[in-house]
Amino acid sequence: MTDEPFDSQGAGEEQATPVPHPPPGPAGTFGEQAAEMANETEVEESTAADDELTVTKMELAERTSDLQRLQAEFVNYKRRVERDRDLIRENATYAALAPITEVLDTIDRAREHSQASGQSLDPGFATVADQLERTVAALGLAKFGMPGEAFDPTIHEALSHIGEDPEVKVTTCKVVAKAGYRIGDRVVRAAQVLVVDPPSGPTD
Repeated sequence: MTDEPFDSQGAGEEQATPVPHPPPGPAGTFGEQAAEMANETEVEESTAADDELTVTKMELAERTSDLQRLQAEFVNYKRRVERDRDLIRENATYAALAPITEVLDTIDRAREHSQASGQSLDPGFATVADQLERTVAALGLAKFGMPGEAFDPTIHEALSHIGEDPEVKVTTCKVVAKAGYRIGDRVVRAAQVLVVDPPSGPTD
């Protein structure tokens, strides 16, 4: 029997197999890659935040535009309501005062008659007449039409032409048969007048 040499270091132990390791890469490669990935993440987050902010601004601008449009529509509506209210009030005043012009004509004729006859109006009648005239004036009914006014077909009704007058340069109201009345710029009744014309030929 041949004696084997005895290895005291490896007796009873299996030889450990070395674990292979990957070759080391260039120094700093892993750190640079990690930093680059972090930068890319920050850029993506920043881009997403910018996009969200842009969308929010666009929505805000759209809502602001809607509110401005609604406000403009409300202002226009309010103006229409006020204009319609004024028109309704004016029409109601017109309808109420138009018939009273005939009563005012009667008062004018009574005064003219009293002046022509040299008599005074009855005190009671004069008081009522004055009160009525003040009341309708306060409601906006204004009297117009005086002899000597230039004839204006928009406010005067010419009942007749009574010839020429060398003292006038344009067609002129010579006699006022009935006074005219207006409410603001609206004519309730045109003044009924007799007119004279300026001379048609040369004057000496």
